Amino acid sequence: MPIPKDVFEQSLLKFFDPIRPFLDDASVSEIMINGPDTIYVERKGKLSLTNAKFASRDALVAALRNLAQFIGKPIDEFRPILEGRLPDGSRVEAVMPPAAPDGPCVAIRRFSRETLTVDKLVSFGSFTAEAAQFLRNVVIVKENTVVAGGTGSGKTSLLNALTGFIPDDDRVVIIEDNKEVQAQQPHLVQLEARPPDGRGRGEVSIRHLFKATLRMRPDRIVVGEIRSGEAVDLVQAMTSGHGGCMATVHATYPSDTMNRLETMCLMSDIEIPLSALRAQIASAVDIIVQTSRLRDGSRCVTHIAEVQGYTPEGGYHLENVFVRRYHGDDEKGRVLSTFEPTGFIPKCVETLRGHGLEIPQVIYQAAQQRQAQGLGPYPSRDPGGDNAPPPGGH
Repeated sequence: MPIPKDVFEQSLLKFFDPIRPFLDDASVSEIMINGPDTIYVERKGKLSLTNAKFASRDALVAALRNLAQFIGKPIDEFRPILEGRLPDGSRVEAVMPPAAPDGPCVAIRRFSRETLTVDKLVSFGSFTAEAAQFLRNVVIVKENTVVAGGTGSGKTSLLNALTGFIPDDDRVVIIEDNKEVQAQQPHLVQLEARPPDGRGRGEVSIRHLFKATLRMRPDRIVVGEIRSGEAVDLVQAMTSGHGGCMATVHATYPSDTMNRLETMCLMSDIEIPLSALRAQIASAVDIIVQTSRLRDGSRCVTHIAEVQGYTPEGGYHLENVFVRRYHGDDEKGRVLSTFEPTGFIPKCVETLRGHGLEIPQVIYQAAQQRQAQGLGPYPSRDPGGDNAPPPGGH
């Protein structure tokens, strides 16, 4: 007789007793286990060493083996890397010896049980109400949007929030390695990749799911994270009538995002001339929303950029619509910054008007202010170089 699921979950969590207080603590966003005796947690973007310990290396190994059994994935000396989720949805990445000689080493990413909306992000200072209005409108009119940022910068949280702007009558297909995107639309299809079993059978890759998705009549395709050759499938979908695609990418600046997409497209088995590939990527991506974790631990949007195109002479041409400006620190060491329109009028304004929408007035006001100061039109520049680099970690 099979063990009931709730009993299995409780017995599994018993193995993780040393870190249970952190799993139950809503303020903890990440738990990092560097072997049985060294456990760190992250709160509000800051790391701290805890007193928690596992009884022995064997106790930690036993916990991970039980987790592997719970999620149905193999882990041993020949397959020392485990990706999965705890019963509460927390994402686990574990590396076992011999790949981690001092390990096992484990990172557990916690996700808020509370749905994070754009309004809440605005209240946290991640960006402004005007920037939120702009993002709402570009999502509604199906501009292809990429959320970029470093590890722990809030990419997935922001993607979750932006999916809230998708109209309820759209059919949304979400493709992920591990289920993290929490869209709220009623017509939702969630697909999850699967690694091969111990004999190399049964693999279902992101690329397999992407090809299946294109035949499932999606109105929107959301990819949790682009990591490899599936980038070329996304780019081709974006340029072949599947508007409104959304995805996340690891990159530090908007310009880096385009280069990362290019590199990942080249990882695929599809051969295409580099100049044609670059032109296709520039045509596919419309909006890049850049996130960062500042040195005080806060997470915020640092750039909203629009892709203007590609030329062999100048490369990818991007323009900032909004950018974060930094003004030093306050007496408590918190970074002082503002998220401001640059004065650049995005080309998507005509698309928005065709749908009865408009860009926020603050964009026009910033453009008028530049003209009044005799600065002329907003100058073309690489969004990666605008203002100072975001202070702190990525």
